[in-house]
Amino acid sequence: MTRLALIDYGSGNLHSCARALAAAAEDTGKVMVTARPEDILAAERIVLPGVGHFADCAGALRAIPGMVEALEEAVLRKGAPFLGICVGMQLMADLGLEDGETRGLGWVHGVVEALQPAPGLPVPHVGWNELMIPSPHPVLEGLGETPHAYFTHSYVFRPEEEADAAAWCDYGSPFAAAIARDNLIGTQFHPEKSQRLGLTLLAKFLKWNP
Repeated sequence: MTRLALIDYGSGNLHSCARALAAAAEDTGKVMVTARPEDILAAERIVLPGVGHFADCAGALRAIPGMVEALEEAVLRKGAPFLGICVGMQLMADLGLEDGETRGLGWVHGVVEALQPAPGLPVPHVGWNELMIPSPHPVLEGLGETPHAYFTHSYVFRPEEEADAAAWCDYGSPFAAAIARDNLIGTQFHPEKSQRLGLTLLAKFLKWNP
């Protein structure tokens, strides 16, 4: 049984993520919803959800004593597979520019900045949109010929290295729909709201051995 820790730091999509992960895991893993750093250190896989503003989410994560240190130990030093969802992905960046400048975790170099759509397209970007996956990644394989995922966001992760973008989306201009490096992967879209595609992705993450 895979022990997966879903971090509870007040994010609004926590419970929907927990339900989707449990459905994807079936009998292959146990999902722990936790705010305890010791659970993070004991977990084999870690998911960081996220809804809201970058600064609020970063502050809430850092407000849990020992949480960032436990994440760095488990993910960066021990190599536990990590999935960040929406703002959870954005927090992997060096810096977020929403509500001023806020330091991120600095795991993947880049900046989170305002989405720049084509004229006439509303912000936030809400709804289904197509993913473009330039090269295969084990967690993003098998999502269909024209995979569509559900988005709701006003800010995007601009990676310093284009190779760190594992998937792209177009909303009048291209932006990174997924970020991946080593044992890290993050999605700007919401797998827990993306129906069959999302469950497929979560099931692949639960089996991923980077």
